[in-house]
Order: sequence, then structure tokens, then C-alpha cells
Amino acid sequence: MTEVWGSSEPREEETRRHTPGTPCWTSLLVHDLEAIEEFYSGLFGWSYYSPGPRQLGPYVRATLDGRDVAGIGGLPPDRQLAGAWTTYLASDDADVCADWIHCAGGTVGVGPLAAEEAGRLVLAADPAGALFGVWQGQAFPGPRRVGTPGTPVWHELVTHEASTVLKFYRGLFGYETKATGSVGAETHTLYVKGRPVAAIKGVGPELRSPHWMTYFAVADPAAAARRVTELGGRVLDAPHGTSAGTAVTVADPEGAVFTLVRTEP
Repeated sequence: MTEVWGSSEPREEETRRHTPGTPCWTSLLVHDLEAIEEFYSGLFGWSYYSPGPRQLGPYVRATLDGRDVAGIGGLPPDRQLAGAWTTYLASDDADVCADWIHCAGGTVGVGPLAAEEAGRLVLAADPAGALFGVWQGQAFPGPRRVGTPGTPVWHELVTHEASTVLKFYRGLFGYETKATGSVGAETHTLYVKGRPVAAIKGVGPELRSPHWMTYFAVADPAAAARRVTELGGRVLDAPHGTSAGTAVTVADPEGAVFTLVRTEP
């Protein structure tokens, strides 16, 4: 984890595109779209509107105060994929990124394809198997205040060996980095133009599946975790201290894992 949270990109009205390499969107594919909408609405107070990109099936955008914060799409009935939040990294050219991912040992699963008028996207996996997206297009108009409860404030790749997969992401987006922790269990903070935007955390070979973790801001992580269980989700660890405050990792009713964290206004 890094010492700076909620700083993924400035929120001024004139911001039209995210700087390449910056986490710019997070989305979730689910089996029961209506039930999962109710879960996150009950937890974060999200409202929804549609349509989203029709090429990928039923899709809604979650909003707070009328401004986009995340996306949720419905899976076809015959798809038995496990639910997971997907972090999208901004790009000026999704097609070039897709070619580079393929050549650098990653896997391109979807795209590049046009998401109607919004932009172009790629869904891919890094060489260790962690899924992520690439987004080329106009920035989504997120909340005016960074760290608003119910909004994503940080993205962290949890993987086997951070230094190995770091080479892939640095080659893709040219990140500057800063390492903390011990060898073999280090965390590399990723910087874009001097700003920390994400991190890569190595946890060793016991990790079952490398993945990008989305952190959502809440006013009280312990209370929010109790609300998760009331809504049919699960708490995966006890609230614990971080450099940013208290955090707790949870899963929604379909098993998608995310972290709740308290951030300072």
C-alpha cells in the first residue's frame, strides 16, 4: 500500500482525458445484475443508468450525486466466470497497447473494440495472469471531491513476485516506481508525472490468483463491513490499520473481492 490515497487523477471539470497509465475506471461482470445492483446501492448508495457499451451485453453505470463512479455488466447465462472487479488503465492508443501486451507475454482477451462513442477498450491479463483493462477515451466525470465515500480511491495489483511483473507494466506505461518492504515481499508504488497512482504488491507463491484490488472509500470500514454481511456479502479479514487508516477486505454476494478503506477528507 502507498502513503498517498485518492490521488488517481485531478477532478477539475476541464479534465477530458486521463494521463496514460492512470487507473481511470473500474467495472464488474456479474451473473445476477439486478441483485448486485441492490447490494452496492445498499452499501454505497449508488444509483444506476443505462445503456453502457452494448457489445458486452447488459451494462449499467453506477453514480453518486449524478456522476459516474463504476460500471456493472451482466454475464450471459452460459458463462461461469467468477466475479471480480477490473481496473482499467488509461491509454492514448488501445490498439498499440494490445499489440504490446501480446508481444510482452500478456494475453489479450477482448478487443481492441469501440465502446460506442465513449472510447476504445481492451481486456487483458498480465504475464502472471492478473486481469486488467485498457481504456482509450474521454475521462468519466467522477465525484468532485476525492475520497467521497462509495468511490474507488486506490488500485493495487496483488501478485506472486512484484519485481517480475513490474517490468511488464513499466514497459507498457513507463511508470516511475518506488519500492518498500523486504526482498520478495516488496510493494512498488507506481508514479505518473510525479503522482502515485497505483501499486504492485508481491505476496509470494502461496497466492492462488494474482489480481487487481479496488479500494473504495467509506466513512467507517467496520460499520461498512457489517453492512456487507447484512446485504449478503462476506468479510474476509478483520479491520486493520494501514498508512491511510482502517481497511477491511470483503466480498459481494457473487464473490467479487474489494477493500473498504477510510480516507481523510
